[in-house]
Amino acid sequence: MLYKDFKESIKSLGFLSIEDFMHYAGVTSNDVLNWEERNEVPYMVSLILHLLKGEKESLPMNSTLDNVIEECLPLASLLEEVSSFPHKLEEMFLLQKKLNDSTNGKNWELGLNKFGKEINWLRCIHMEVAELIESTPWKHWKNINSAPDMNNIHVELVDIWHFLMSYILQETNVPKAVSLVNTHCIYEIFQEVDVKLMVKEAEKLSYISLAIDTGNMPSFSGIERFIDQFFRCCKISGLSFMWLQKLYIGKNCLNQFRQDNGYKEGSYIKVWNGNEDNVIMVSLLENMDDVGFDDLYSKLKEEYSKCK
Repeated sequence: MLYKDFKESIKSLGFLSIEDFMHYAGVTSNDVLNWEERNEVPYMVSLILHLLKGEKESLPMNSTLDNVIEECLPLASLLEEVSSFPHKLEEMFLLQKKLNDSTNGKNWELGLNKFGKEINWLRCIHMEVAELIESTPWKHWKNINSAPDMNNIHVELVDIWHFLMSYILQETNVPKAVSLVNTHCIYEIFQEVDVKLMVKEAEKLSYISLAIDTGNMPSFSGIERFIDQFFRCCKISGLSFMWLQKLYIGKNCLNQFRQDNGYKEGSYIKVWNGNEDNVIMVSLLENMDDVGFDDLYSKLKEEYSKCK
């Protein structure tokens, strides 16, 4: 719904002002200013107005209607969130392509970087799975009662996602990649993480990598298996798609920051005053409501300057 239609709708429903509707719907003035700037209101607000228009009374004071709205809001919120997934996927794939172009040079999709070094995304995924497993107490001889490092596990999943997206882009283009992935992004995360199950499901990503790399699985069917299995791992580990996207923007930004500060040459400092740069990046993300690449890059630059 456009903002101008929103203004007309609330007047026709008997609200004396936008402030009256704000009070009723529980939204803030900042929300309304944002709608006006974008000339668009969220889906759940449109749903509330649609429900209100169905009432016979001019003023929205009906308790039955309030109950209906209360029941519909979670669904409306979910639909609004899901509607943003294709855009978020496209943003991630474009950022990944840009990073690969910058790091590996043009035509990296052919399997060689600008220095003539072979690129093997499948091996990259296999190695990142091993790092994920290392974040769990899988060893029978050491730290057997330790808790898994879930923050790092989520970071490792994001690293896998970088390489999986790169592999998908090597085999297809951005619009097709978004189409392939989109339906897999809607899932409900496990509230209680079963570590053994998580490790077993993560290992399956390695199996798929090795099966494709050794010619025992066709590449395209392997991509579909990869996507399905990856998001199953996210679900089991408690990593929602929205937090995956946020972490991806953060890690993509950190990867670019690393390249700009001597990572390939070996001069980059990875531990910043006792904390690995991944940890610093996540702590910055947790304090940012809306993650923007440029804003996060500036914050990383500020933190990095303190450890030189």
